[in-house]
Amino acid sequence: MNKKVWAILPLFGFCFQGLSQGATDEDLQLNTITTALPFMSITPDSRSGAMGDVGTAISASSSSVYWNSAMLNFADKNSEISISYTPWLRQLTNDIHLSYLSGYARLGKRHVVGGALRYFSLGEITFTGPTGNVLRDDKPNEFEVTGAYAFKLSDNMSLGVNGKFAYSNLTGGLTVGGAETKAGIAGAADISFAYRGNKFMLSGKDARMNFGATITNLGNKVAYSDAQRRDFIPTTLKLGTALELDADSYNSFTFAVDVQKLLVPTPPYYDTDGNVIAGKNNDIGVVAGMVQSFYDAPGQIEEDDNGDPILNSDGTAQIVPGTKFKEELREWNIGTGIEYWYNDVFAIRTGFFYEHKTKGARQYFNAGLGLKYNIIGIDISYLLALQRNNPLANTLRFTLRFDIGTKTEEVTTP
Repeated sequence: MNKKVWAILPLFGFCFQGLSQGATDEDLQLNTITTALPFMSITPDSRSGAMGDVGTAISASSSSVYWNSAMLNFADKNSEISISYTPWLRQLTNDIHLSYLSGYARLGKRHVVGGALRYFSLGEITFTGPTGNVLRDDKPNEFEVTGAYAFKLSDNMSLGVNGKFAYSNLTGGLTVGGAETKAGIAGAADISFAYRGNKFMLSGKDARMNFGATITNLGNKVAYSDAQRRDFIPTTLKLGTALELDADSYNSFTFAVDVQKLLVPTPPYYDTDGNVIAGKNNDIGVVAGMVQSFYDAPGQIEEDDNGDPILNSDGTAQIVPGTKFKEELREWNIGTGIEYWYNDVFAIRTGFFYEHKTKGARQYFNAGLGLKYNIIGIDISYLLALQRNNPLANTLRFTLRFDIGTKTEEVTTP
């Protein structure tokens, strides 16, 4: 297979170990968690893409189908459609892109339905054999179809559920290493909760607190050939909160924080015979993997003067005290964002996303603008990476929104 494929594909799993140059091996001990179908976790919209990839608890829009469907019950409009486009990995190539179409519609006072279509194109790739002979040109692609439903429990609380179908065709059926490849197919679900608080006074200004919690991409494991072990898809726990503040009748702010964690087992460490010497076996079922992901970090292995693992009598490695817990904490990512609106017409946004250097090293600032006129809104965001040669650097996102419903009136749910 073309070397370009193997060079690019790991980046879709956010394996940026090489970005941590300058630290010692002892400081790093890289142990990144990777998944199949990582395109399902790429932020699709420009609003959240400008706010440090936060979206679990911010005010609802059609993009909430991705972030938190339960928030749709608190949307200002009865319906909306948006289209987003993101040229992806622009530092490496110019023909990879993500397109996202989403929308929702209110059905009465308690019910909202929505849907989304995500399409990820890997551009044109020339597949070659072991000797460099050209096999064929292909355009690998992936897509996801989502249906969403939200039910309002009370004036302040809502539940949401999404059903998904995802298809990933990376090899076009080529035979690789003697094994015939196939497309990866997954069925998945999202479960979400939203709380939108009542208005209160904060320093003499109207304010409101929101809270959101989601488990996304809960679905089957995927393999691209019958000879390959099946891999987890990016099942993720997200917790978010947001403070909305009306400074006056023209100026308003949103301050938001999201934390997230992959509910996927951490890779263990093996000896030369393939036995686990630190951590836990990660070839397990989906539900068991979700539970195990909270306590299976192997930690840092004790080494002798030659750099070899120091083993216990049972063949397992000795672990530096306290490093298991530290590694579990490193598997939580955090995003923070600020949004400013003037007269509900012009918005300025910024944010920061942090992932530990041993778990992927995604660390970047975001900034963006929003403009709204009548029923049309336009959002643009820009990603400024902190690491040199980061393939995500200079990522641009564009979103076009259409309000196609009347403004929602705040009413008490009977």
